[in-house]
Amino acid sequence: MRVKAAMQSLIRTIGKTKELDPAAEKLSGWVDAATRSPAVKNALSGAWLGHQVHPMLTDLPIGAWGAAAVLDLTGADPAASRRLVGLGILASAPTAAAGASDWSATIGSAKRVGLVHAAANATASALQITSWLLRRRGHHGAGKALSLLGLGLTLGSSYLGGHLSFVRGTGVNHTAFQPTVRRWIDVGADADLAEGARTRVMAGDVPVLLVRINARLHAISAVCTHAGGPLDEGELGADGCVTCPWHGSRFRIDDGAVRRGPASVPQPRWEAKIEDGRILLRSA
Repeated sequence: MRVKAAMQSLIRTIGKTKELDPAAEKLSGWVDAATRSPAVKNALSGAWLGHQVHPMLTDLPIGAWGAAAVLDLTGADPAASRRLVGLGILASAPTAAAGASDWSATIGSAKRVGLVHAAANATASALQITSWLLRRRGHHGAGKALSLLGLGLTLGSSYLGGHLSFVRGTGVNHTAFQPTVRRWIDVGADADLAEGARTRVMAGDVPVLLVRINARLHAISAVCTHAGGPLDEGELGADGCVTCPWHGSRFRIDDGAVRRGPASVPQPRWEAKIEDGRILLRSA
């Protein structure tokens, strides 16, 4: 209980430390510039996968460094330990890139905690690189010590990452708990919806973005899956995609598919029809 209280107190302190903001904003700007291309952003955010890439990739360096630690502590083949340390170093690069892409879209205390999380991981990677170099030169004792220190720092940093994901909900699909509406619901008069207009309607308790393009109705959830942004306030492009006003995620209005991250989960799509001059919606 004391460890839990100490860790939570540390996270609260980090989250309130506004002195971290200048460094966070500068680094975030660099990340945004590096991921400006939709292809790069989608690759790192996990739009091609259906959920974020970073949490999945973290298993690779942690697993490799953990296995190296087991071999070190049991006196196994030093060459095998060195190879595992090297594998973890290689795996940490794409893991860090994906994490940085996700982190750049956060704000406030989450951005500050994420910055410390990243700094701890970078330090741990530096320790592992130094360990690998020492092992290669035959200094196995020092190499083992640095690897264990680096692994401990990585595990501590993982606590911060877990807080961001499971406590703050960073990266969680913000439409995950929206109910499925199986019956047709009247959301308004057909005559009130102009061509090209973006309208937010309520299908029961669920906000829906309703658009008419070329006389055809399109409807997707109005809550951005990435961070809950209001898509009805976003820009509708000539390509039939709506851009979230908060972080720039782009979705196809006809099927909700992600065209650009940081979102990785498609928008829930709704069926629409006109009956007796009224617009009716239900979950697709």
